[in-house]
Amino acid sequence: MDQHELYCLADPVFYDNLEHTDAADAEFAILGRALPANWFHEKTDTWCYFAPTGAPPLPAQGWKIHVSARVEDAEKAIETVWDYCVPRGIAFKFLRGLAVLVMTNSKAASRASSGKLVTIYPRDEAQLELVLKELRELLQDVRGPYILSDLRYGEGPLYVRYGGFAERHTLSGSGERVLAVEDGGGRLVPDVRGSTFTVPPWTTLPEFLQPHLAARNAVTTSELPYRIESVLHFSNGGGVYLGRDLRTQEQVVLKEARPYAGLDAAGRDAVARLEHERAILERLDGLAAVPALRGHFVLGEHHFLVQEFVDGVALQRRLVHRFPLTRATCTERDLAEYTDWALETLEQVGRAVAALHERGVVFGDLHPDNILLTESGRVVLIDYEVATLLADDTRPALGHPAFAAPEDRRGAGVDEYALACLRLGLFAPQCTIMLPLHRPKVVQLGRLVAETFPVPPAYLDETVGIIAGDAGEPAPMPLPGSAPWPELRDAMCRAILASATPQRDDRLFPGDVTQFRPGGGLNMATGAAGVLYALHATGAGRFPEHEEWLRKRAPHPVPGSGIGLYDGLHGIAYVLDLLGHRQDAHDLVEIAMRENWERLESALHSGLSGIGLNLLRLGRTDEALRAAGICADRLGDVGDVPETSGGEHPRAGLLYGSSGPALLFLHAYEHTGDTALLDLAERALRQDLRRCAHAVDGSLQVNQGWRLLPYLDEGSVGIAAVLARYLAHRHDDELATALAELKLVARSGFFVQPGMFTGRAGIIAALAGDPVIEPHIKSLSWHALPYGEGLAFPGDQLLRLSMDFSTGTAGVLFAIGTAQGERPCRLPFLEAAPERPLGTESPKEV
Repeated sequence: MDQHELYCLADPVFYDNLEHTDAADAEFAILGRALPANWFHEKTDTWCYFAPTGAPPLPAQGWKIHVSARVEDAEKAIETVWDYCVPRGIAFKFLRGLAVLVMTNSKAASRASSGKLVTIYPRDEAQLELVLKELRELLQDVRGPYILSDLRYGEGPLYVRYGGFAERHTLSGSGERVLAVEDGGGRLVPDVRGSTFTVPPWTTLPEFLQPHLAARNAVTTSELPYRIESVLHFSNGGGVYLGRDLRTQEQVVLKEARPYAGLDAAGRDAVARLEHERAILERLDGLAAVPALRGHFVLGEHHFLVQEFVDGVALQRRLVHRFPLTRATCTERDLAEYTDWALETLEQVGRAVAALHERGVVFGDLHPDNILLTESGRVVLIDYEVATLLADDTRPALGHPAFAAPEDRRGAGVDEYALACLRLGLFAPQCTIMLPLHRPKVVQLGRLVAETFPVPPAYLDETVGIIAGDAGEPAPMPLPGSAPWPELRDAMCRAILASATPQRDDRLFPGDVTQFRPGGGLNMATGAAGVLYALHATGAGRFPEHEEWLRKRAPHPVPGSGIGLYDGLHGIAYVLDLLGHRQDAHDLVEIAMRENWERLESALHSGLSGIGLNLLRLGRTDEALRAAGICADRLGDVGDVPETSGGEHPRAGLLYGSSGPALLFLHAYEHTGDTALLDLAERALRQDLRRCAHAVDGSLQVNQGWRLLPYLDEGSVGIAAVLARYLAHRHDDELATALAELKLVARSGFFVQPGMFTGRAGIIAALAGDPVIEPHIKSLSWHALPYGEGLAFPGDQLLRLSMDFSTGTAGVLFAIGTAQGERPCRLPFLEAAPERPLGTESPKEV
């Protein structure tokens, strides 16, 4: 799983998995029990697998059994399954510890996977029926959350779903590599794990399960006095629905709570919090800042509150719409008008919080998504699940990471801290998420806000003082935009080297949570290869001991490792070759080419585009042109791609979209002189441009249907980098205009994250050499943090530091190096195009 919160449990500074924690609840006690000699055991970051050795192999897919259990029943459920399955030779797995169980059942957890404590793999439908029947008796006292993706067996903790047993992969509709099963025709298709139970069309539900399906379908809303009209929000704790009271025709909000699901830090489930919220709303009845309570009911074990519908817009949506620094055309007047609006809004929010305190209630979960602004000027605070009584002087058990108060704040101090974070956060969105990593950072954030917005100094001084408490001044460190390049480079190098863990086999440098996927600790995006690449390319130095760490492990990839440019062996080979380890590089390519590489997606990140480019660089021209030919065969026409990116559709952009194949076609053209490759590059680029839309400031960005993306990976600047290379070979007025509009986004003043793939560093690196990126160097200071007597940056979600290339410090180092280095570096295969193709005298066909 890639939930960042799970990987925050093991370490307060870096994302890590639970294998590297000393927490008492990291593993269930039963893992200390001895297994019979003929049993196999394997652990991952979340699961522990058990299977008999020497037995006939399991089918690749089929009906699997899931066992659900609440926290207090978890050990009992696992022990019961162990004692049942081991003597009978039935394979099973379970979550490795209590911390993982709580996280997978938390409010923010995936609804598709929540509730699954144990998975059992029956060999056939006869064994499926027998195991369910016998375990039903053994587990009758166990209670657990409902598994939404499954069919419940009886009224206990047993569930069934059809899915894969063996780990196989295919490409999803958006081009991502996902787990797969075979359909009725023997083709691999995505193993869809949604939040509702479905039976794949090529199989049938076993007859003995039909009564259980009928029981599931018998629960309906037809007898309720409410009609559900739409979904407002889903969490693992339940849904929030817009409905109508059929008796009065009033629009209402129905808030659902699922028993044993949506756990908080105190172990309370969604039902307990809903009952608590009901009591709080009754206490606050009559306040304009609080939605009125209309009623409550229970349906199919799920509890519901009925509340007044407030016709307003969340402050978060208003912030996204109004924040001026995200627009390329921002003016001093825009900054002043926004400041006036923000200060007025914050004053109203402060009065709403004060009204709660006068009734003896601490809101406890103040953040922009829980604040509604109406056209009439009413400010309403919603979601009272974790509200507390002022007299109890306690802390909430849940909280938004950007607004959650530190341990020294209690009672009203919790709201005062969150309100101060909101006062700062409207001018520095999401930046307060970083404060647990270095609380004095707030002093620097206050200074940056003062330099950017006309905010009254006294306002900022008070805000910063509330947040900082006695934290003191920020640690001295060189900052981008003020310190000279060599000092910046050395400071980031110190931080990276201080984080190294050469004693570990899974990773050398801490990075994003995706480095815990197979091979993620070695590759270019999140692993050692990308870090060593950035250090070398920027002149920070060579580190033979770390290079040896990579050389030793790269030839022995773990099962499931990628082979592409950024996710696997080709990227590692690229770096090792750059570092002078040419034979190691060729050896890795030989390993990669023994895989079914031709069946991979076309993308640059992990597919044929990146592989083809690396093969071309290493002189394996025939194989490279073979990769280009496959990409060409798949490309289709410009109109064959939808007008939006992602979701069920293929993604656009440099790393995942058609710009990756376009880059391969351009390099192949530069190598062969075949102008047909230029035609292919143009078609691919126009496919990505088709999936772009204009923002209000005139910039052209990738359109996901609900938002526009400017980033390197799936955004406008990645497309711009490839389009600029195309235009260096063949001018086109229409495409030149598109390039200017794509690059316009770089005039925006604020990006939520600093990283390479989805942050400010990628803007800098993609448009290297363009004067427009100069202000972005200084603006990296918004996210600069001290570490190891050096300078570091947080990774995706800003919850932990990252040293990797795609999300963290190595990527920022490389980006600044593209602008300020003595020998400015460029992203792989995005260096300046040659003036004329190398092979114009003897073009080759693809």
